[in-house]
Amino acid sequence: MKNAAIFHGTGGTPNHFWHPYVKQELEKLGYEVWLPQLPNTDKPAINEWLPFALDNKQFNEDTVLIGHSAGCPLILSILGKIDVKIRLAIMVAAFYQPLDNIDKEPILQDNYDWEKIRAHCSHSIIINSDNDPWGCNDNTGQSLFEKIGGDLIIRHGQGHMGSEKFKQPYKEFPLLVNLVKTFEGNI
Repeated sequence: MKNAAIFHGTGGTPNHFWHPYVKQELEKLGYEVWLPQLPNTDKPAINEWLPFALDNKQFNEDTVLIGHSAGCPLILSILGKIDVKIRLAIMVAAFYQPLDNIDKEPILQDNYDWEKIRAHCSHSIIINSDNDPWGCNDNTGQSLFEKIGGDLIIRHGQGHMGSEKFKQPYKEFPLLVNLVKTFEGNI
């Protein structure tokens, strides 16, 4: 059965930004969509988020994972732990290393098993902007792309693609829905 999981970022909720829109559009396409409230959202830690995701979601060859910001290292961690190859991972404002002026972020793993991550995902898409105010920019996206491959989409002037602090409401994100449609039967 077609299914998807959408993971918000730091300080987020299932109702933030484009998440409800993408959930609704994917449901129209016949997806069962899990859009959870992740624990301790203001201080995301992989030792809390990863067990929560693994304990509450079944992953299979028809799974699509979509993450925003801190939801992206969660996707990488999930791919490193599961024993199945999912259909598609889309990471928006993606990062996997500490961001500007931050030594260690608890949402990040010390090391990632890139081979395992690639092996557990039929296709990955990284979407970053060239002016992300948090440091999840085009250089960060390029660096992740070099680790996992797939497709890299650099958006120009789109910031974090959802941020209250920087007044980026980003209520809809049709690109994500179109990408899921595109890769539905092509993998």
